[in-house]
Amino acid sequence: MIGVALADDDELVRMGLRVLIGREDDLELRGEAADGEAALAVVRETRPDVLLLDLKMPGLDGIGVLHAIAADPALTATRVIVVTTFEIDRYVVAALQAGASGFLLKSSVPAELVRAVRVVAAGQALLSPSVTRRVVGLFGRRLVGPTPARVAWDSLTAREREMVAWVTTGLSNDEIAAELVLSPDTVRTHVSRAMVKLGARDRAQLVVFAVREGLTFPDPTGGR
Repeated sequence: MIGVALADDDELVRMGLRVLIGREDDLELRGEAADGEAALAVVRETRPDVLLLDLKMPGLDGIGVLHAIAADPALTATRVIVVTTFEIDRYVVAALQAGASGFLLKSSVPAELVRAVRVVAAGQALLSPSVTRRVVGLFGRRLVGPTPARVAWDSLTAREREMVAWVTTGLSNDEIAAELVLSPDTVRTHVSRAMVKLGARDRAQLVVFAVREGLTFPDPTGGR
């Protein structure tokens, strides 16, 4: 059973997500909140596997919640999917850099959101392709924050570089495997090795690193 918590100041949105989660046999609602402080309290009390988090809330906003979760060693098992009406680039980048494992718009179809919860709970990250394209296309290498050392990038094999480039498309391991006619385990292995070498905590951060480096699809070699 995948434990899910909700944080959104819109009661109608929470109700819709509550109904959606209740329909799935493998999802369990652990709690919900209408503001950031309450969201942190719910997460600390119930330790959900996945938190569905709005960015714009009264008091402590979603970015603040993300930073607080990332800074608490007791909450490392909780992964966060940002679910918002905003596709504004600075929010996307701030959420990724603060530790979000997924980013979906509220306009996403229910099946896409349920799939995202399962993918993220399984240890992967999932960004809607439109969000990933905006990060790649508009920010290029101008993202701020720590970046892997040159030696780390140079240690990637050609296959690992290819997998990192595919990750920037927003596709999951299974989808990448289907595109390349490989097994999902093969893709997962190469992506995991790249994450370890680069010190990326998850696939979302791997996207940020790759965009900053200029290693994006459809140029897996990053021009080198």
